[in-house]
Amino acid sequence: MTERPSLDEYFLEIAFVVAKRATCLRNNVGAVIVRDKRILSTGYNGAPRGLEHCLDIGCIRELEKIPSGTRHEKCRAVHAEQNAIIQAAIHGVSISGATIYCTHQPCILCAKMIINSNIKKVVYSTPYPDTDSLEFFRSAGVEVECLPLK
Repeated sequence: MTERPSLDEYFLEIAFVVAKRATCLRNNVGAVIVRDKRILSTGYNGAPRGLEHCLDIGCIRELEKIPSGTRHEKCRAVHAEQNAIIQAAIHGVSISGATIYCTHQPCILCAKMIINSNIKKVVYSTPYPDTDSLEFFRSAGVEVECLPLK
């Protein structure tokens, strides 16, 4: 008999399923925003609505050999966390006080959006080179947990 996953593991595993829709050539990232055991919104990384995806036209960051965790402005993709927050806003769903589950540690840009969205907890599985985000979360009082999945 398999062991029943904790709620954090359960929602993080769902984030990995969401990430399968990502169109980035470097990292498939997924995010799930949850409050009171209820999924409020999901997001994955990909080009803005109506624009061509990197899967179809190639990756600027790869072509220019830009290291992971740097020069975010050169990426065509909207990050998974950003898309989850945007989807909640589009559909009028408050995410204040929620937890966001991310396949990867949020970058500094996403950290600022998460903080201003009043999300109270971040659970991620894969570390990311942009460690400034962790300091931002600590300073803002956002709880952070790294939960590597087996």
